[in-house]
Amino acid sequence: MAGNPRNGRPYRRLVAAQKALGYPCARCGYPIDPALDARHPFSFTLDHAVPLSRGGSLLDPANARSMHRRCNSAKGNRTAPAPPKTSHRRWRW
Repeated sequence: MAGNPRNGRPYRRLVAAQKALGYPCARCGYPIDPALDARHPFSFTLDHAVPLSRGGSLLDPANARSMHRRCNSAKGNRTAPAPPKTSHRRWRW
């Protein structure tokens, strides 16, 4: 009986390698503090550019990118980039 592939050594190796690169969040662009507890909203998570539910590869480094836990949850299984953060304020000149 096979276990969860995300608990396997190859997946953990991919996560460690991606985290070691020190890239900022692929969604918001802010740095990711590697010392944060894994449950913290701004901790490191591995995101898949092409979600697994849409046929993306679990272990392909080209499909892996760094993301905050909160940003990854907000992205869900979408592949489109995040909508731009714009103000809805009406400016008066």
